Amino acid sequence: MHFQWDWLCLGVLIISSVAAEIENEETLDADVEVEDFDKQSEEADVDRDKSSLEVVYQTPKPTGEVYFTETFDGVLAGWVLSKTKKEDTDDNIAKYDGRWEVEELKENTVSGDRGLVLKSVAKHHAISAMLTKAFIFDNKPLIVQYEVNFQEGIDCGGAYIKLLSSSDDLNLEYFFDKTPYTIMFGPDKCGEDYKLHFIFRHKNPKTGEYDEKHAKRPDVDLKKFYLDKKTHLYTLVLKPDDTFEMLIDQSVVSKGSLLEDMVPSVNPPKEIEDPSDKKPDDWDERPKIPDPNAVKPDDWDEDEPSKIEDPDAVKPEGWLDDEPQYVPDPNAKKPKDWDEEMDGEWEAPQIPNPKCETAPGCGHWVRPMKNNPNYKGKWKAPMIDNPNYQGIWSPRKIPNPDYFEDLHPFKMTTVSAIGLELWSMTSDIYFDNFIICSEKEVADRWAADGWGLKKLVASANEPGMFSQLVTAAEDHPWLWVLYILTLALPVGLGVLFCWPAKKTDEDIDYKKPDVSKPITKGELKQEREDLEDDEIELEEEKENEETAEDEEEGEGGEDIDDEEENEVADGSQEEGDKSNKSGSEDEMKEADESTGSRDGPLKSVRKRRVRKD
Repeated sequence: MHFQWDWLCLGVLIISSVAAEIENEETLDADVEVEDFDKQSEEADVDRDKSSLEVVYQTPKPTGEVYFTETFDGVLAGWVLSKTKKEDTDDNIAKYDGRWEVEELKENTVSGDRGLVLKSVAKHHAISAMLTKAFIFDNKPLIVQYEVNFQEGIDCGGAYIKLLSSSDDLNLEYFFDKTPYTIMFGPDKCGEDYKLHFIFRHKNPKTGEYDEKHAKRPDVDLKKFYLDKKTHLYTLVLKPDDTFEMLIDQSVVSKGSLLEDMVPSVNPPKEIEDPSDKKPDDWDERPKIPDPNAVKPDDWDEDEPSKIEDPDAVKPEGWLDDEPQYVPDPNAKKPKDWDEEMDGEWEAPQIPNPKCETAPGCGHWVRPMKNNPNYKGKWKAPMIDNPNYQGIWSPRKIPNPDYFEDLHPFKMTTVSAIGLELWSMTSDIYFDNFIICSEKEVADRWAADGWGLKKLVASANEPGMFSQLVTAAEDHPWLWVLYILTLALPVGLGVLFCWPAKKTDEDIDYKKPDVSKPITKGELKQEREDLEDDEIELEEEKENEETAEDEEEGEGGEDIDDEEENEVADGSQEEGDKSNKSGSEDEMKEADESTGSRDGPLKSVRKRRVRKD
């Protein structure tokens, strides 16, 4: 019966594991919904019998006021290729001749959805377009959002955009790296440096010059966004309260204040160090100095070497004094083209002496060196606190002649165009669904209709959990150990609790006493009293039986009974005396043994009963 229940428990465990795996696969294959960014996103069904997701794509349309939108689904209208050259660069690579194409994604394609793709490697690319209407930084937020997919990964290159400053002489055909911009935003990577740029050009109200202000680096790891070959959504939000947020896939990766979290700071310090101030010649910056009153001890010998020969060393037995450590190679032969007139006399190359391999050593034996106990080195006076210490000198502070205070750096230069000016060592960088607006709800709806569908298709086409685990283990072999432990632990626990050990007849009939539990003096005394009562009752019963027999036998037996009664009485009296005196020598010995073992009193009872009987 136990055997059947054990196999039943094991079968339940196996069935549960299989059912969990099937449920997990069904969950992965189940219908996936686009994340409801604004509680208005549409639902789509997944066809489980096909490798890709069948979705009905419609070109996103803005649902509110916008300053610029571009989906690249129709004719590439309004975009202008640059015809100029990059300054301070070799002529063979200075021209902006990188190629652009409008095409669908290579992987996780959404039928009908196309984007702008950077196609050339190691070339300068520049393309730009005018906004539908210029954005003026007054009392409305600025939201810039677009999609990027590094379809071939990225070695070195950027995918950032520039919002070009409004000016009367702005000509998109001459858009290049020196064209004035107001904001630069987007991903950039070279080597192992993964960046997300947010730079704005701030106008100095005193001089009229522009300085670049860089946002601090995000604290999150950006590496996966560059290497997973998925489409990611990049969003910049600037608010009139002089704060900003940078988001990737609608999750905030960095935020801060334009006044406090930009490098260099928007507002210069009120005071600066006086450039004309110089440190006095007698200024003492030394916190410690050698003690001028210290004297070298008379027994200080600076000539003692740090190492000396060990006088106790003994040359090892078997040392070959007459054998050199290296000998000419007997197998070496002079090259045929060796010219003794030009190359000199030929000599065989040296090799380690084979005789020295089995010996402790060869050649002249020299005693090993050891540390010299008398070595002290060059004496130096101990250091003491400098009584003339004046601290670290720093120039005095003076009012900053260039100081100004801009309390609202959000009020930047008006933006009238958007451009991509890039250099990349990797091709097929995909851009799509640009939008510039002031309402977050409009940008979220735009993202749901465009990026949301791409995310839906990519999620549906991802491999199953088992394939992902195997792929991860191939990159990190130590994960196999974790997988084995994860599977073995529940199985082991199930077997442990559902497969009890069989009990033998000996286990049922016999229970080993607890020999490690000590007996207290009170328990020992109680056992002695119980033992004496049992002995008295036993003697009384025996006395009654003998009395009955004596009555039958006659007077002859009465004498014997009297003697036995006297003996019993004497024995009882002796037992009482022994109890009052804490036992006889035998009982004390047995009591001592019983303190270390529970069986001691039991053995004592058996011995005494046999002796009395």
